[in-house]
Amino acid sequence: MSPFSARVGSIGVPDPHRVPSTEPVVRVEAQAGGPAWVVTDPDLARVVLADPRFAKDTALAPAHWDRRTAGLEPAAAEQMSVTTLDGEAHTRLRRAFAPLLGAARMRAAYPRLRATARRLLADLGPEADLVEDFTTRYPLTVLCDLLGIPAEHVDTAMHACRLMHTDYPDHVPPAMAAFAALADAALEDGPTAELARRMPPGSTRRDLHYQIFTLLFAGQLTTDLSVGFVVARLLGDPAAPADDDLVDDTLRAHPPAPFTLWRFTSTEVELAGLRLPARSPVLVDVVGVNRQLGRNAHDLTFGAGPHYCIGAQLARLELRAVVEVLRAEHPGARLTTPFHELRHHTPGGIMGARLLSLPVRLR
Repeated sequence: MSPFSARVGSIGVPDPHRVPSTEPVVRVEAQAGGPAWVVTDPDLARVVLADPRFAKDTALAPAHWDRRTAGLEPAAAEQMSVTTLDGEAHTRLRRAFAPLLGAARMRAAYPRLRATARRLLADLGPEADLVEDFTTRYPLTVLCDLLGIPAEHVDTAMHACRLMHTDYPDHVPPAMAAFAALADAALEDGPTAELARRMPPGSTRRDLHYQIFTLLFAGQLTTDLSVGFVVARLLGDPAAPADDDLVDDTLRAHPPAPFTLWRFTSTEVELAGLRLPARSPVLVDVVGVNRQLGRNAHDLTFGAGPHYCIGAQLARLELRAVVEVLRAEHPGARLTTPFHELRHHTPGGIMGARLLSLPVRLR
C-alpha cells in the first residue's frame, strides 16, 4: 500500500507504518505521479529541514505534476506565504507574525484559552460527540479571539474551513472569499491591524487576507485533529501518561501531519548516497521519525529549522487548556465508546488522521 493511501484504523491498534525505515531515504511513488523521496532517519531529517537546497516554493515541483492532485499552494511568486517562501523573504514575513504568536502574548492569552474551553464544553449536553462540533469550533474561537475577529463570525470561519475539504478544490474560491471577509471583519485597532502594519514592504490587502487564511485554516486543522486524540487518551487510554506529558506524548504518537509539507530540491543534491536531480519532491516522515526518537527526545511533530511551525506553542497551549478544564471541571467525564473501539480516518496524501467520532459523557 502507498504511504499516501487513504485508510481507516483503530486508535487502540498501532497504525502499521507505511514507509519502510530500513534505509535513511526511501523512494516512493507520488500521488501526482513520478518518484518522491521520503527521509526516515531522524538526524538526516533535521539536516534536510535546515538545508536551503530543499526549498518550499511550489514553483519547483516537478513540471508534470497536476497541482490539484498534489494539493499544492500557489507558488511564492503568485502568493506570499510563510509556507512557500524561503530565505530572507521567509524571514521577513515570519517576523510580522512574531508579536502575534510570541511567547509573551501566548502566556497572556492562556487564561482566555481555558475560558473558551470551559464555556464551549459547558454549552454541550451531558453527552456529546466532540468531533461533530467542538474540535473544530474550539480552535477557531481561540484564533478569532487572538486576531480580533468578533465571536459572531466563528460560524463563518467553520464553514470556510469545511469548504476547503469539500470536493477540493471546487469550493476553494468561496472559502477564500469567506476568509477575506473574516480578515476585513477584524477590529480596526486589534491584532490583525498590527499584523497588517508589520507585513513586508509592498504587501497588499490580498497578501494580508492570505495570511489570515493561513492562520485560521492551518491553526484549526492542527488542533482539530489533535484534540480528539488528546481527549480520547485522557478519558480512556490506560497507557496514557498521568502527568502533564499527555499532550506532548499524544502529539508525538499522533502528529496532526504524518509528513512535512513538500520540499523540492533547488539543485542536484546528494542525500544519503543518492543523487536527487533538481526539482525532486522530498518529504520527512514525521510519524516514523517520532517513533524512532521515542518519548525523551525533541520530536518533529511541528518540524524543525527555519520553517518550524509558528503556531506550535499556541497548539500545545490549546490542548493543555482542554485537558486542564476536563480534569478540573468534568472529573467524571468518560468515553461512551470503549477506547480501543474508536476509529480514525486518514484521507491520504500528506494529511493527518482524524477521529471519526468521540462520544463522551461529560456529566
